[in-house]
Amino acid sequence: MPAQITRRTFVFGTAALSSLALSGTAVAENGARVVGETQINPRMLDITISSPALETNAPVRLLVPTGWTPGTTRAWPVLYLLHGAGDDYTSWTRSTDVAALTAQKNMLVVMPSGGRDGFYSDWRNHGAGGAPRWASFHLTEVVQILERGYGAGTSRAIAGLSMGGFGAMSYAARRPGMFRAAASYSGLLHTRQSARSISLIQGVLLKDGYDPYALWGDAALNADVWAAHNPYDLADKLLGIPLYVSCGNGQPGALDPSGALPDFAVEPVCLDQSVAFVHRIQQLGGTVTPHFYGAGLHSWPWWQRELHTSFPMLTRAIGA
Repeated sequence: MPAQITRRTFVFGTAALSSLALSGTAVAENGARVVGETQINPRMLDITISSPALETNAPVRLLVPTGWTPGTTRAWPVLYLLHGAGDDYTSWTRSTDVAALTAQKNMLVVMPSGGRDGFYSDWRNHGAGGAPRWASFHLTEVVQILERGYGAGTSRAIAGLSMGGFGAMSYAARRPGMFRAAASYSGLLHTRQSARSISLIQGVLLKDGYDPYALWGDAALNADVWAAHNPYDLADKLLGIPLYVSCGNGQPGALDPSGALPDFAVEPVCLDQSVAFVHRIQQLGGTVTPHFYGAGLHSWPWWQRELHTSFPMLTRAIGA
């Protein structure tokens, strides 16, 4: 577990001036802009973006490489890490050693807010559209702001866990050529596979107070919308990049607490979907490294290990 960190906001002195100047120049084409910065430690920086796509402010956490300075003109390779449902942009640094893992790498690590259950999508809202538009926030606003003001380059990889595993593969497929590698850890990679798969997503939304049909609509009546976001249905868009897919089976394993109970609800569904997705990629002739490791719950110790295992593939793809 990472050591406890102390938050310190730039308020005084030269650091404040450079921070404010940097925020002022980092503006996306649609007017999204940085409205706040908080320096957590020398490598960790939180920025707050005023987002037209979301119609509110949203945070993004950065891990910057050695030698990075505010307003840098150097373009660094970028690893985007997406969080899971019910969590937030702080989860990767809170629950893994990603800061230590990337400390010697010449790359920027970007961990954006994806909403509690945003599912990395522009919500359909029963055909009305509008906020939240998480895909537009991530793939347009965040990317443009980071590339214009924070030293992010165009050599990008993406990875995520659970809902974020879905997001990583779905984003890479929906924006061919944008990412050079993608990894999913216990991800939802075939959202239309079964009634159980559909119910899992809708149940997560309902549990947290969201309209389960506002995301992509009804799975039958709006099957085209579900398919347009589903990594399995978009597999042919992923054939040009290396992929990594891992998942456990929901039985307690060596990294789980003693006495932990089996998970019958989430990890087995993710496993079924991930296996189907891998088979589809293989049928199409794509490049995928599967790691279905048997016993393992839907939990952070496994996702940290899988980040380490896939890390060489991700960094090699972006030249970091």
